[in-house]
Amino acid sequence: QVRLVESGGGLVQAGGSLRLSCAASGSISSPNHMRWYRGAGESSRELIATAISGGDTNYAASVKGRFTISRDDAKNTVHLQMNNLKPDDTAVYYCNLLQDNGGYWGQGTQVTVSS
Repeated sequence: QVRLVESGGGLVQAGGSLRLSCAASGSISSPNHMRWYRGAGESSRELIATAISGGDTNYAASVKGRFTISRDDAKNTVHLQMNNLKPDDTAVYYCNLLQDNGGYWGQGTQVTVSS
């Protein structure tokens, strides 16, 4: 089993920055994809950033150039640096780990951007 715990959410003014972190523990296998989603129900969440074992990253158009995903495989953590935040970025942000035996979700962390 795998457990994911997000942290770092909060309230910030438009134009500000936040850094989210996700710590993974348990039976983690490699290679894997560590990803950040945002949204509500699992079927309606938006994939916004992916960090693949080996270093490749991908971003949704809505966050490209403002958000940066990074991973520390030694610590089984993934971070999301969010700069120039906009009110439209307000959402619950979820960490996801996809590996050979399935996908796992964290509980989510709320990000609220005020105008």
